[in-house]
Amino acid sequence: MKITIVGSGRAGTAFSLALRRAGHHVVVVHHDDVAEIRDADAVLLCVPDDQVANVARSLPLSNSKLVAHVSGSLGLDVLAPHENIALMHPLAVLVNEEVGARRLVGANYSVSGSHDVLAIVRSLQGRVLHLRDDQRAAYHAAAVVSANHLVALMAHVDVIARSAGLTVEDFLPLARMALDDVETLGVERALTGPASRGDDDTIAVHRAALPPGELALYDALSSAARRLAERRSVVSGR
Repeated sequence: MKITIVGSGRAGTAFSLALRRAGHHVVVVHHDDVAEIRDADAVLLCVPDDQVANVARSLPLSNSKLVAHVSGSLGLDVLAPHENIALMHPLAVLVNEEVGARRLVGANYSVSGSHDVLAIVRSLQGRVLHLRDDQRAAYHAAAVVSANHLVALMAHVDVIARSAGLTVEDFLPLARMALDDVETLGVERALTGPASRGDDDTIAVHRAALPPGELALYDALSSAARRLAERRSVVSGR
């Protein structure tokens, strides 16, 4: 397939490399040059969310050409006035071209609109997630929490660890174990620690040792762990 990618940031370069490796003929253009796009079966918009609608309106109209974007928060309405439209948002962290390209292969993709986009997703060996428009905001929020907020959480770990003379790297194996347990056991059974068993004395010791700027997040997470433990008790009947 002849695919033109609009945007040369992390998403655009990662998709460009992954799609070339999948056998597509790929051209990358700047968003200022979209009026010159002619010979393409599909145009993939890899521009910031607030630019998608404007770039889409700048594209030459074609009833047959697929126009798609890769945003997780936007619907199909931003691609008007084109007729053959779709979206394909990957659940993948695209930190740079090479790593992003590898992660795009076999990723989960939120897909909506024209079935023509499925050929692109399948060429990347992607797993398709079908969502209603009213589910998209919650879907994107979950993606942000699972990736971006997880990084922010590990920054929280790093600050606390440094107060003990360590760094976040010392705790990454523990974090990976916890994620492995979530995958194999589910969130309720994977939970351990003082909040899960109502150990207020240990939590009080922690709070006294924490840097002041980390208390609010620690307290919020402890409360979330307590709620999860309560939910587990209800489910297990204990």
